[in-house]
Amino acid sequence: MDERIDRLSRYLSGWRNYFGFAEANTVLRDLDSWVRRRLRCAQWSQWKTYRRRKAELQRLGVPKDLALKTAWSAKGPWRVCHTPGVQMAFPTQYFDDAGLPRLYVC
Repeated sequence: MDERIDRLSRYLSGWRNYFGFAEANTVLRDLDSWVRRRLRCAQWSQWKTYRRRKAELQRLGVPKDLALKTAWSAKGPWRVCHTPGVQMAFPTQYFDDAGLPRLYVC
């Protein structure tokens, strides 16, 4: 995940420098949230099994019952990454701390 964020941060910094002066705040905010959701999805897909997903969610601070419910979800990776369990494990602050630049800065 760190290598993925590192490579993506170089690319997003260029985008922010180029499009930062445009008045496309909603587009940049939507693109920013899409990138974070895609990273959550990639991490979820890497975990593969129910047991690993549940353990990793609990390790990241998700309560046991919510981790169990999220790990057993029949939704696909894209939909499950928009659920409270995965968003609690990977909040926006997680990506800020990892060094992922934001396209839209308030």
